[in-house]
Amino acid sequence: MITVSDLAIQFGKRVLFSDVNLKFTPGNCYGVIGANGAGKSTLIRMLSGQLDPTRGNIQFGPGERLSVLEQDHFAYDEFTVLDTVMMGHTVLWKVKEEKDAIYLKEDFTDADGIRASELEEKFAELNGWNAESDAASLLSGLGIKEDLHYQLMGEISGKEKVRVLLARALFGNPDNLLLDEPTNDLDVETVMWLENYLANYENTVLVVSHDRHFLDAVSTHTVDIDFGKIQLFAGNYSFWYESSQLALRQQQTQNKKADEKRKELEEFIRRFSANVAKSRQATSRRKMLEKLNVDEIQPSTRKYPAIIFTPEREPGNMVLETHGLGKVLEDGTVLFRDVNFNVEKNDKISFISRDPRAMTAFFEIINGHDKNHEGGFTWGQTITHAYLPLDNSGFFNTDLSLIDWLGQYSSDTTEFFLRGYLGKMLFSGEEIFKKSSVLSGGEKMRCMISRMMLRNANVMILDSPTNHLDLESIQAFNNTLVSFKGNILMSSHDREFMDTVCNRIIELTPRGIIDKQTTYDDYIVDESIKEVRERMYK
Repeated sequence: MITVSDLAIQFGKRVLFSDVNLKFTPGNCYGVIGANGAGKSTLIRMLSGQLDPTRGNIQFGPGERLSVLEQDHFAYDEFTVLDTVMMGHTVLWKVKEEKDAIYLKEDFTDADGIRASELEEKFAELNGWNAESDAASLLSGLGIKEDLHYQLMGEISGKEKVRVLLARALFGNPDNLLLDEPTNDLDVETVMWLENYLANYENTVLVVSHDRHFLDAVSTHTVDIDFGKIQLFAGNYSFWYESSQLALRQQQTQNKKADEKRKELEEFIRRFSANVAKSRQATSRRKMLEKLNVDEIQPSTRKYPAIIFTPEREPGNMVLETHGLGKVLEDGTVLFRDVNFNVEKNDKISFISRDPRAMTAFFEIINGHDKNHEGGFTWGQTITHAYLPLDNSGFFNTDLSLIDWLGQYSSDTTEFFLRGYLGKMLFSGEEIFKKSSVLSGGEKMRCMISRMMLRNANVMILDSPTNHLDLESIQAFNNTLVSFKGNILMSSHDREFMDTVCNRIIELTPRGIIDKQTTYDDYIVDESIKEVRERMYK
């Protein structure tokens, strides 16, 4: 349990939040949300003791242990993978080190024997004899194969380190668990394993994530950091978002009677509770919404960008044909081969692969940026496509102001016209004169989306479109693509994005493609597809 009393933090004159009074209790998982810069990671750092608050207190239950997902990927390079995980339980590790040091002494005394006996008892109480097998089980669940368990951390890849550090945080069943972006660099299977693990976790968890599917799967409550305040709501991210939007619509309908509004909210809660009851969450969490007071539901003060794609013309029957497309890297790695398919009218396709470089290479080829490939492709005569690349850094090697930067891609360069597009992406006032070279990752993505909106294209090509975006921008982008009247060719790490937008999955493999008319969630659990996938990657 974590109790927060009168908490406040400010940097100089900027107050992130103040007057925070919350209690986080066992058996619940709290999804922490807020716009970029609102203070999500700051809250986690204060709870973990890495950052002192300006005012207030943070207390844990008596004797409770806190575990935090480490962000320093080089901190344990001199230790083995297995030891790094076990070191996550600091009390157990100290007991083990002291016990082992005593047994290594050449001049072993009676006092050493007494101390060793005490440590053995403590070690057993902490389930120390199962520590190695428990750590190995966590590592295996997170995709770290057994032959890596005794290697040094400095010898494994960055993506493998991410998984080991996550296992370290989970090890020993900590009373309080703080996870900041735990799904970064995890594949879908590993994220699903983590969802199941946390959905049945009996202690207190706080998690920061931009992955809405993950937040929905694990969260019982939502911690919303907004306009200098932190509020706690029952329900996961989707419930918070849908209920806040409903409350906003009700607020805007002044003539609706109070009892009508209450009935509408109560019906919404009933419907959402039924959906939650069908999820994989533990039984104790399924009725979390039934106790919710409808008066707790408030409209959010968040601003969502107005992402609007308006195709100049409808796509014809011929959209895109590929014939024998293939890409082999200079080192001989085959990303994909024998890629043959037609894009049909109304197709919204998610491209996936075990090697993420495959999707980027495919998109670069069909956009005409990469000529070094096998096979060919043909775009239809009616098609105009807009491309959001994975790496946009080359677009911002300039000191142009933001409005002049966007003007490069528009036939209408008047300030009024361009300001309208930038305003839709939440750039207002003097912000439009900021130099494009100093923009943050999220601001660059919003500029690239503004550029796409100017194209009036009927085919969208999107390579990891949610990178660097906050939840508000991701939600707005997602909503727009669901209703988009043209074709979409995309790859993404965001399962919710893919599952709600796309109606067809094409997996690029070294031995050809797997092409299914289905949703992403159905694709990844289809046992017959799993067998085909294993053959295609051999």
